Amino acid sequence: QLQLVESGGGLVQPGGSLRLACAFSGFALEDGTIAWFRQAPEKEREGVSCISRSGWSINYRDSVKGRFTTSRDNAKKTVFLQMDSLKPEDSGVYYCAAGPVFTSGVDWTDRRLYTYWGQGTQVTVSS
Repeated sequence: QLQLVESGGGLVQPGGSLRLACAFSGFALEDGTIAWFRQAPEKEREGVSCISRSGWSINYRDSVKGRFTTSRDNAKKTVFLQMDSLKPEDSGVYYCAAGPVFTSGVDWTDRRLYTYWGQGTQVTVSS
C-alpha cells in the first residue's frame, strides 16, 4: 500500500522550533521525490521544500531558506522538516507529498507533479 503520514505539528511561539516527520510506505514511493507543502487559511497550497531519494538535490521556498532544513532517512522510511526561527506567517497545515524522480527544469512547486499526499499536520505560530 502507498501512504504518507505527517506528524510533529503543534502550537509554538514566534522564534520557536518544530520538527515534522513524514513516514512513507510502499515500494513505489522509495525512489522518488518527497516534498513539503503548506496551506494557510484563505491561501493557496504552496511548496516549502523538496528532497530527492539520495538527498543531494534539495530545494526550498525563498522565505524559509536558512530557517528550515529537510532531510531523508530511507532506512527509516521517513522525511523530516526541521523548522527553526518560526514566524506567524509560517502557520498553516503542512502536507508531505510524493512524486517521481525529477529531471532538470522541473518546477517542484507544481502540485500536479505529486501523486500521493498525506492528510496534513497543523502548525500554529502565535504568541
